[in-house]
Amino acid sequence: MNEPGGDLVIAPGPGLRHGLVIPATELVERFSRSSGPGGQGVNTTDSRVELVFEPGSSSALTPARRERLTAALGGRLVGGRITVVASEHRSQLRNRAAARERLADLLREGMAPPPAPRRATKPTRGSKERRIEGKKRRAQLKSGRGRIRPE
Repeated sequence: MNEPGGDLVIAPGPGLRHGLVIPATELVERFSRSSGPGGQGVNTTDSRVELVFEPGSSSALTPARRERLTAALGGRLVGGRITVVASEHRSQLRNRAAARERLADLLREGMAPPPAPRRATKPTRGSKERRIEGKKRRAQLKSGRGRIRPE
């Protein structure tokens, strides 16, 4: 599993046939005081975690994966880096694990191949007939709402 401080292991999935392992040396963790839950310890413990990864200089990514990732996560990159923050837990260890999981999800999502293009199709004969029949019923209903003329 993804232990804080170790390599980040991403399970196989779409775009990652054999999975991916990002060395711990390419991940930068910073700690600060969290504004979240913690009671008396909130002002004394550095439980907030910032995890920073730079895909442009990563040795774990092939050039094709690096290109796909930077294209998919272009809006999330600040200075060529992806930053993930976790501060929802009281424990620094749990926040480290949460940040790693979030980064793994981001990378998995960014390396997934684009969806297949939509193939345009024509409506079936039956669906056309049902549509016209519905229009006729609606028109008949509305025509019955007018003034009644003596015959």
